[in-house]
Amino acid sequence: MALAIRPPKDHPRKTAAKNRAVRSAVHQHKHLSKQGLLERAFTFAFRGLVYAQIWEDPAVDMEALAITPDSHVVTIASGGCNVLSYLTANPRAITAVDLNTAHIALNKLKLVAARHLPDYDAFHRFFAQANSRDNVRAYRTYIRPHLDETTLAYWEGRDMIGRRRIGGFAKNVYKRGLLGNFIGVAHLLARLNGVNPKILLKAQSIEEQREIFDREFAPFFDKGFVKWITDQPASLFGLGIPPAQYEALAGDEKMAVVLRERLEKLACDFDIKDNYFAWQAFGRGYGQGPSAPLPPYLQREHYEEIVERASRIEVRHTNFTDYLRTQGDASLDRYILLDAQDWMTDEQLTDLWSEITRTAKAGARVLFRTAGEPSILPGRVPDAILGKWSYHAEESLDYTKRDRSSIYGGVHLYVLG
Repeated sequence: MALAIRPPKDHPRKTAAKNRAVRSAVHQHKHLSKQGLLERAFTFAFRGLVYAQIWEDPAVDMEALAITPDSHVVTIASGGCNVLSYLTANPRAITAVDLNTAHIALNKLKLVAARHLPDYDAFHRFFAQANSRDNVRAYRTYIRPHLDETTLAYWEGRDMIGRRRIGGFAKNVYKRGLLGNFIGVAHLLARLNGVNPKILLKAQSIEEQREIFDREFAPFFDKGFVKWITDQPASLFGLGIPPAQYEALAGDEKMAVVLRERLEKLACDFDIKDNYFAWQAFGRGYGQGPSAPLPPYLQREHYEEIVERASRIEVRHTNFTDYLRTQGDASLDRYILLDAQDWMTDEQLTDLWSEITRTAKAGARVLFRTAGEPSILPGRVPDAILGKWSYHAEESLDYTKRDRSSIYGGVHLYVLG
């Protein structure tokens, strides 16, 4: 649907700087090496929208972080679902940082929508359904007048195949982005092999979910083509997994085995009625109806809290470590790194944890995820820094087990002191 004005464009210098920030986070090998070529292919793919929905469980996050009313939470923004969901824990402030300009634009859109859409039904329709032309009309009326120039330019611009980006909310935005496309390809391959992924959503019990998985999905991973394609690191770019993280995810196993195990956990370990991640994976969107599972920020009972507290969120287009450099000593207390450390060199990890330790208040908490099972920090971050932190191993194993997104090998909690 055409919009009223021609959007402004980013200055070429700004675009170049943004691209350099992503490259510096991913590129670790020489340009013409095999690994270097893969890293550059990933950064090319990563320039656009990756996650329309974040894939870390906010219920686990908030329990692990033990957010209090005086907490200042610093997190990687990603798709913004958890940034807004953390508001339900009533923190004093949230700073969301990201290197991906599409994620920054999505977070800012969500914040403006929370503050200016007229009611819960409009907010729910926009982000939980995300497939109505009424959303584009609501965007024009309530959201567009309050967007900054850069965010406006993004949403009124076009993607690589010429579609208006804001039009995604009229045609299921969760089918867009790298992850949405990856899930779409997975659905296509499954259907070509006689499996409709949506069949899992009809299960009436966890026992039936297990039966369906064993019968319909498990044999898929034994096919030669699936084994071959998942052995190619580029095949998982759609999951937002760069080459360095691919190796950590695979470990000593074949990738088809690892992916089968992760999908099995998603399909079988949690009641489908309570797991919106499974609905996204098997249904390509959130379920509909009053009992459909949703992230906290989209649940009716939290709507007033989200609207009232949205002004506590600041969104910044910057590197996590660079942001910390601007903060005072002992000034922050909650840090969420998602899985970004899987991308990092030892030097980058040391730099990051030096800044975390400098800015952390007593009792501060750091939460992160890893593609593999163990924490990646021992032996890579100097003991002089890491020794100031306590690793909560037993709790971390429990959080890993209960993370409904099911795609990570480990969820890890460190506490200062």
